[in-house]
Amino acid sequence: MSALALMKMNAHCKRGGHIEVMGMVQGYASGDAFVVTDAFELPVEGTETRVNAQAEANEYMVAYTQAFEASGRKEKVVGWYHSHPGYGCWMSGIDVNTQQLNQRHFEPFVALVIDPLRTSATGKVEIGAFRTYPEGYTPPNEAATSSKQGVPSNKMEDFGAHANQYYSLEVSFFKSSLDARTLDNVSARYWVNMLDSSPWSTNEKLFESWMTDVEEKLERAEKTLIRGGAPHARGSALTPSTASNGPDASALASATRDAVALAIEQSKAFASYAVKRALFDAARTVDARRSDEADEAMHTDAHA
Repeated sequence: MSALALMKMNAHCKRGGHIEVMGMVQGYASGDAFVVTDAFELPVEGTETRVNAQAEANEYMVAYTQAFEASGRKEKVVGWYHSHPGYGCWMSGIDVNTQQLNQRHFEPFVALVIDPLRTSATGKVEIGAFRTYPEGYTPPNEAATSSKQGVPSNKMEDFGAHANQYYSLEVSFFKSSLDARTLDNVSARYWVNMLDSSPWSTNEKLFESWMTDVEEKLERAEKTLIRGGAPHARGSALTPSTASNGPDASALASATRDAVALAIEQSKAFASYAVKRALFDAARTVDARRSDEADEAMHTDAHA
């Protein structure tokens, strides 16, 4: 995937905030890989739980691709993308149905999912690429799709109901000379904003929701283990090793991984916030001292 296409998709998803947005990706298929070179937005109506392309979006897509081809560009539409703000990169039931339809009529076709809120919080792009299995195909148990790690409790049912209907693809990035110039121009224009931004302050509510979700998962896993007769004394530490190797222990292990991941991201965000605050506070202190010295010098000259 080109850096330019990634930047355009991430910017679009970030503007959507907590509302899901959608767009298309262009490029070509090379062997068993998709090469994504560009992306464009679709004017769709989204909600906080689903996004569907309407007639207006379909008309826009047709007009855009025709204008694109008329300009001499040879890349074709090879997939679609949409956002999952705050709840990770995986495929819901609606996403699976949409991708199955696309693969049936527009093959080759790939589905991309971006989480703009987690991208902003962690400082790295949270993106997943997916394809659906052929109808009637049952994947082996070990071919589980995405990990449950990071999936919120209120989305777990939808995640589990369709997790065996699709598989994930590895995502890598490249940067052309045009991408490099574009990114340099963006950095030159917005470097102050990027330096001044803080994952800790701008994503405080997201971290709070993660913490609440992890707490709920741990409490639910503990209750399940206790009901199942797992050896756990009240007040003792609850760890995956206190239960047998079963679904209950798996739920506890998943919740534990979520808690560890959250702690790591919070530590990174707080460290970044502390370093930037110390840096800028030091700069403001120096500026204030220089201003005081200048005022004092002006008063001295006036008395003289």
